Amino acid sequence: MTPPIYNRVALIGLGLIASSMAHAMKQFGLVGEIVGYAKTEDTRRVALEIGICDRVFGTAAEAVQGADLVVLAVPVGAMAEIAAEIGPHLAQGACVTDVGSVKQAVIAAVGPHIPEGVAFVPAHPLAGTEHSGPRSGFATLFQNRWCLLTPTEQSTPDAIQRLRRLWEAMGSNVDEMDAPHHDLVLAVVSHTPHLIAYTMVGVADHLRRVSNSEVIKYSASGFRDFTRIAASDPTMWRDVFLTNKEATLDILGRFTEELFVLQRAIRMGDGDQLHAYFTRTRAIRRSIIEAGQDTDAPDFGRVAPASKPGE
Repeated sequence: MTPPIYNRVALIGLGLIASSMAHAMKQFGLVGEIVGYAKTEDTRRVALEIGICDRVFGTAAEAVQGADLVVLAVPVGAMAEIAAEIGPHLAQGACVTDVGSVKQAVIAAVGPHIPEGVAFVPAHPLAGTEHSGPRSGFATLFQNRWCLLTPTEQSTPDAIQRLRRLWEAMGSNVDEMDAPHHDLVLAVVSHTPHLIAYTMVGVADHLRRVSNSEVIKYSASGFRDFTRIAASDPTMWRDVFLTNKEATLDILGRFTEELFVLQRAIRMGDGDQLHAYFTRTRAIRRSIIEAGQDTDAPDFGRVAPASKPGE
């Protein structure tokens, strides 16, 4: 029998990502014990009820004691406070990682609180749904999805390799990049698209000439997918935009420039330019399908599962 990669993992925050990690780690026998911390008593109760944690604690400081891997799965804005709390209680030789969507801000918030003898390996699994909370997690969330590691001077080669093994064992493809590049890439592929989705749903909400019933009744796939994205956790996304401000504003500026080009083509009746533009962008969609990051099914592979996630 293959020995576990970690003896004890402490999940600090028990939302979708942490819950899915717990399901995957248990299903594949990757860790000896999973302990957890959540801010609310109700979340702690649910974590025990659905079996994602073997034990839960009322403070993060208690949860990390004796853990050889600590996963920070809280909103980016809460990272500094949590890191300051757990720092003095981390075991020598342990590794601290995170699952935040922004990396430079997390490194600045967490790094100063990591003591000597403890490794810090920032990470970001590029996986998720619009659902949140411990009940939303499921073991296959990370299958064939990317997890990006952004090592720092506090990352030891052994800690990086061990964490890579864990993510690969949970089904992820793993890559490494520096934190500034990560934040720019994510501003393109995730952060700005989310902001656009929030904005489009907001436009529909404010367009009083279109009633709420019509918006819901006649929602085509485009607007429907906007609402799916815009249903994501508001606290997490507030923190993402506040902490990845420069990269997001840069990409938003480029988006605005592209939008002006399309506006002019529509106004001028330039069908050739529109056709050429849409042909080029369609090729990107095909590349995503070929890379295995989505399917070409009419519903983009989003058929509801026959059973609840995790069952």
